[in-house]
Amino acid sequence: MIQYDFSGRTAVVTGGAKGIGLGIAQRLAGAGAAVVVWDLNPDNLRGSEAGQAFDAIFAVDVTEPASVEQAVQDTLAQLGVIDILVNNAGIAGPTFPTWEYPLQDWDRVIATDLTSVYLCCRAVIPFMLEQGGGRIVNVASVAGKEGNANASAYSAAKGGVIALTKSLGKELAQRGIIVNCVAPAMVQTDLLDEMTPEYIETVTAKIPMGRFGTIEENADMVAWLCSDACSFATGAVFDVSGGRATY
Repeated sequence: MIQYDFSGRTAVVTGGAKGIGLGIAQRLAGAGAAVVVWDLNPDNLRGSEAGQAFDAIFAVDVTEPASVEQAVQDTLAQLGVIDILVNNAGIAGPTFPTWEYPLQDWDRVIATDLTSVYLCCRAVIPFMLEQGGGRIVNVASVAGKEGNANASAYSAAKGGVIALTKSLGKELAQRGIIVNCVAPAMVQTDLLDEMTPEYIETVTAKIPMGRFGTIEENADMVAWLCSDACSFATGAVFDVSGGRATY
């Protein structure tokens, strides 16, 4: 494992109470960052051994502007700065053909997976600009590049995250804030509980390495993107797909 030094830096990880988000939060904390977790349901993390590694844990609904803005204020009040923002919170949603996709589920997936990224960036970037710089990493998906059948809302949302990342990267390229995203293929997390076995088998078959990615592999990529070693890449998409994505 490559060692980074995030001492003196504060990192916010959304959806950091479990899965990839928890792995990212642990990776950054292990490298010395003061880590703040924003999660809709953080109670289990607060009472766990894992939660003791973090400097603050806030209950935040990242789909609600007021909740996000309050979380920013609470984080700044406790830690003073936000140097790193990792937009990881997300849901898979159900699997239906697009023309049968329930409207309420479409709205829920788009709000959680795409609008939340916009809301968090909108709330945090002004403070990063005042500080003179920062790092933002958005967690997208290979589905946002290829479009997964029967997962149109998730695919559309993650495609939007990729495009939003590119826009932000260009807007902030000379302002000291580097913005990138990662695009994982299937990862062994609780999101799989929302998917049918048939769907999981179909998607896994598309990965040339023949296996799921790991949380640790994704966390390592995010750690590099948050580090000073990533100095000339912005507005970019970094695949963690086992060879599935080739562009």
